[in-house]
Amino acid sequence: MSEFNVFTTYLLNFIAISAVLAVDPDTLQDLCVADTSSGVKLNGFACKESANVTAEDFFFAGLANPGKVNNSVGSLVTGANVEKIPGLNTLGVSLARIDYEAGGLNPPHTHPRATEVIFVLEGELDVGFITTANKLISKTVKKGEIFVFPKALVHFQKNNGDKVAAVISAFNSQLPGTQSLAITLFTATPAVPDNVLTKAFQIGTKEIEKIKSRLAPKKT
Repeated sequence: MSEFNVFTTYLLNFIAISAVLAVDPDTLQDLCVADTSSGVKLNGFACKESANVTAEDFFFAGLANPGKVNNSVGSLVTGANVEKIPGLNTLGVSLARIDYEAGGLNPPHTHPRATEVIFVLEGELDVGFITTANKLISKTVKKGEIFVFPKALVHFQKNNGDKVAAVISAFNSQLPGTQSLAITLFTATPAVPDNVLTKAFQIGTKEIEKIKSRLAPKKT
């Protein structure tokens, strides 16, 4: 095989591998404000007509004030993603605010589409993530400090103090997605079979049903 053909083969392989590994392509226009009412299905949202774009498509005031925590885990996540800010469509970034009561927990969860960086606004948190080698990487972070959770790894934040805490989270995705392990496993629809859960957690059916009843959405 000639050097040219060898080079061509390597080049084509490199292009093919790069295409597979790419996450978000570069934008091909100044903006693509999400048209959430469009019935068009694609990886993201269809673009709103440019004549209908306004400054409000790029604005959100929802992170300015603490959220009202009213749940059993003692934390509240307020997202600022493409669903709240249509102008984020195709830009590959988003934010969230997380507020914690004293003793509050953001339970173990993953973001399948994004790495997360938190900046502590106030308070003190014990945070950590677990690698695929089952190693816990954890640290206590305080006001003004930053911690990173690698993409898709299980992680958590716990406020062990006697005062409220809050962070701003940044993601390299317009819609990072969240899968809380307990909620995902015990409240899925249709339900994960009990014999899967009993074997996985090495507990009985009664314990499974007890967990399910505690995690079930409260009826209003």
